[in-house]
Amino acid sequence: MEVIYTGLHQTPEMIANAAVQEDVDVIGLSILSGAHMTLFPRVLDLLRAAGRDDVLITGGGIIPKEDMEELQRRGLGRLFGPGTSTSDLVDYIRAWFAEREGAAAESGSQ
Repeated sequence: MEVIYTGLHQTPEMIANAAVQEDVDVIGLSILSGAHMTLFPRVLDLLRAAGRDDVLITGGGIIPKEDMEELQRRGLGRLFGPGTSTSDLVDYIRAWFAEREGAAAESGSQ
């Protein structure tokens, strides 16, 4: 995996623009400010507007379970809470990528 770190205090617009410019597969956001119900959906909306609804948005922070569930209903990937091991996140991204590549291979062979 190649990681592009954009730094702290990035706006949703800056994150979405960087993702489009760098042609990323996954965006991982860490939000500890409590603004997860605003920031995650805004990044998702900006990516969709740019035609990049194929990007997985995942991340974590201090996010109540009911908010995690709502964000996932809106189209975000799995979200992680404090104390999650890095290997759990890496395993999730690898599994997501393998599933996506498998689906692409199946649709290409039909």
